[in-house]
Amino acid sequence: MILSGSIVVDSSTVIHDGSVVVRGSRIEAVGDRAEVRDQYPDHREEEYDIIMPGLVGGHIHSIQSLGRGIADDTELLDWLFDYILPMEESLTGEEMEIAAKLGYLELIESGTTTAIDHLSVAHADRAFEAAGEMGVRAVLGKVMMDQRSPDGLLEATDRALDESERLIEEYHGSFDDRIRYAVTPRFAVSCTEACLRGARELADAYDGVRIHTHASENRSEIETVKSDTGMRNIHWLDEVGLTGEDVVLAHCVWTDESEREVLAETGTHVTHCPSSNMKLASGIAPVWDYLDRDINVALGNDGPPCNNTLDPFTEMRQASLLQKVERLDPTMTPARTIFEMATINGAVAAGFDRLGALREGWRADIVGITTDCTRATPLHDVFSHLVFSAHGDDVEFSMVDGNVLMQNGELTTVDAEEIRTQANAIDLDLEAAQQTARQLES
Repeated sequence: MILSGSIVVDSSTVIHDGSVVVRGSRIEAVGDRAEVRDQYPDHREEEYDIIMPGLVGGHIHSIQSLGRGIADDTELLDWLFDYILPMEESLTGEEMEIAAKLGYLELIESGTTTAIDHLSVAHADRAFEAAGEMGVRAVLGKVMMDQRSPDGLLEATDRALDESERLIEEYHGSFDDRIRYAVTPRFAVSCTEACLRGARELADAYDGVRIHTHASENRSEIETVKSDTGMRNIHWLDEVGLTGEDVVLAHCVWTDESEREVLAETGTHVTHCPSSNMKLASGIAPVWDYLDRDINVALGNDGPPCNNTLDPFTEMRQASLLQKVERLDPTMTPARTIFEMATINGAVAAGFDRLGALREGWRADIVGITTDCTRATPLHDVFSHLVFSAHGDDVEFSMVDGNVLMQNGELTTVDAEEIRTQANAIDLDLEAAQQTARQLES
């Protein structure tokens, strides 16, 4: 297949009338359209206004998709313990699968081809199977919670680790290595020291397995961890082994100088989730400082209940604007830097090589978008448009590993309307679940 249009090769290179040749799961050639046509005269050609690398969601919660809009205007820990955990506790296996499919559907429709996905305690198999069936590339993990959790989500430490290992052996590297595993303790507040240290031991036992957790998102969270351990959050995670080049920490809003040194020295990845941090009033992550220290920063949406959308273009815009206003400096985090965070930086955090750019021999994860809209008129600069003007609903084409997932705006691997119908039919019994959560608090 040949894909033609304005080719965004990476954050520094655009071929304005170019083509990408895909053979199997890899990119075979990238170059000027006329030269590619001459070299591959018999290949089928499709044209989109902009052809770009698939975007990487560095931290999402696919299975929270059913909770979109249930907990607006709520502080983080109240949001989590009064609404989100009760919702997760209430879902059956079938409902969890539908929730995951709904999340992956939104990713495909809006240009995200790879996601680092934080699931829930139960029914993780259903999300792994959904991701495999729908064709996305994903690093997934069953959540571990062995303290401060509703009864339906609380697990014994050994059981949480054993179930995680079972899932690793079944799914890590599955679906032609599109699906990989991340050991996923929820965060230090809901995990004992034994659980956190066990997560490190488990990840070390398997090649390519990541660790994915939340860290320093909110000041109340940090105060709780310090009360429990006598240490600030990043220092505690470092103490129990949850820093390093295989670790992805979501948020990292409230870090001090010494914690940032730890992140830089250990090569730990940070995922910035600007819309979530704004909506929950968590604060503004010091992304400018992380980048100055050569800390790898990816972009993520977090979950629909604390963002309401999994649109990666929204996240790019918010990420740039927040840093500018935080530093009172309009030169901060320019469009090309943000685009890099949403592509190659996310790929590095996820642990996939040759991903996040359109280069010969690289993985064929490709998105095509339209500029046939007023927001793209006039289009002086491609990166400015992608970061500050484009929307997820501009996406018309999506490919992962050379497999077409969406063509001309229509899903090819699943029935999108059926997924939406099934999701709308689920009646979340949140009142009973929230009552359980309130009893736990009292």
